[in-house]
Amino acid sequence: MPTDMEPGCCTILFSAILGVIIFYLLWTHLYRRHRLPPGPTPLPLIGNLLEVRNGQTAKTLMELGKKYGCVYTFYFGPHPVVVFCGYEAVKEALVDHGEDFIGRGRQPTVDRVFQGYGRQLDPAIIITKAVSNVISSVVFGSRFQYEDAGFHRMLDIFYETFELMSSIWGQIQDMIPMIMNHLPGPHQKIVTLLEELNDFITERVKLNQETLDQQNPRDYIDCFLVKMQEEKDNPESEFNMRNLILTLNNLFFAGGETVATTLKHGFLVLLRYPDIQAKLHKEIDDVIGRNRQPNTDDRSRMPYTDAVIHEIQRFSNVIPMNAPHSATRDTNFRGYTIPKGTGICALLCSVLQDPTYFATPEKFNPEHFLDSEGNFKKNDAFVPFSLGKRSCLGEGLARMELFLFLTSILQNFKLTSQTQFTDSDIYPRMAGFANVPILYEMSFLPR
Repeated sequence: MPTDMEPGCCTILFSAILGVIIFYLLWTHLYRRHRLPPGPTPLPLIGNLLEVRNGQTAKTLMELGKKYGCVYTFYFGPHPVVVFCGYEAVKEALVDHGEDFIGRGRQPTVDRVFQGYGRQLDPAIIITKAVSNVISSVVFGSRFQYEDAGFHRMLDIFYETFELMSSIWGQIQDMIPMIMNHLPGPHQKIVTLLEELNDFITERVKLNQETLDQQNPRDYIDCFLVKMQEEKDNPESEFNMRNLILTLNNLFFAGGETVATTLKHGFLVLLRYPDIQAKLHKEIDDVIGRNRQPNTDDRSRMPYTDAVIHEIQRFSNVIPMNAPHSATRDTNFRGYTIPKGTGICALLCSVLQDPTYFATPEKFNPEHFLDSEGNFKKNDAFVPFSLGKRSCLGEGLARMELFLFLTSILQNFKLTSQTQFTDSDIYPRMAGFANVPILYEMSFLPR
């Protein structure tokens, strides 16, 4: 048996080592060529993946902001993403440079389905049904029966997709999709779930097509179909069937599950702080009473309720990392050059927990939105719907839903649970795409 390594093996080993060295040198050259803001040094292919601890991307990005400043670069795999932390930096990026950073960013966990189309007892079940039916009435022109099997399946898809996108599998896929898209794991189910939702929506669209009256549109789908017909000869038109399906998917996914998740956070907070719930009951009784339903005009006369709802949104921080953006052109920002196409992450959690604007950013505190006389006060750093031209289109609807759902429920019920919740139980997980509260059970006791 020969004691020396065969010449062929030596050649292969030498070539492999040389290839790694060349690749590393090229990577280092490309990495340093950019005049991007400083940040943690990335590794080839995986970027700054190893910086993410315990599967908590949003929390990691917050902590890195303390080390590198309010503007720094974080590599999601080989792709640089400029991260903005705190209200001042996020406002400057999304408002003052709104046109520069209005582009849509990469979100690999769902991009394989959306591909650029569109335009994101356990109380979870009943609340999600109720909120989603609001969207249904706008989009489909009708509500689902709560026992409808198709409706149940649609809601299951929303929740499971939210969970998978926020899991460590989904977070890694967003960073290195060129690897994770081809590896087995729970993240692969996201595509299957969203395509199933597309199929469900497609069937509803077909029903509208069969009964469409061009002169009397009944809902969002009808209006879109009318516009499709008007622009059928325009090859550049955005009004096409694929865009309709994925826009509806977006409306349900972003407009339904986010509001429901915010309410689930809110109930959990009120179970933890019964004194806050008692104050809400009193204001509801004083302003609305028990003999009529709440309406949106009541909100201006209910400063404490308004403050609590704002604080629920701030504290729950449902979409902590914001929707991904990208630079639409080469942009100079605070002395750095951000090339066209660079990913942009305007970190909402860093704004909603900015200590300059919130006295106790990591604690639930309605006083953040009340002045010394108990009147409601606005706060510039309250941006759960983001800022600028890519802010949430459904903000008005979401604000109305949160107020009407919460006041209607508390007008009639006291929320209780056999579980004694702690501050740790109610604190958002601050992981990836979405902050989903812990599973819990509660009772609705008639008042």
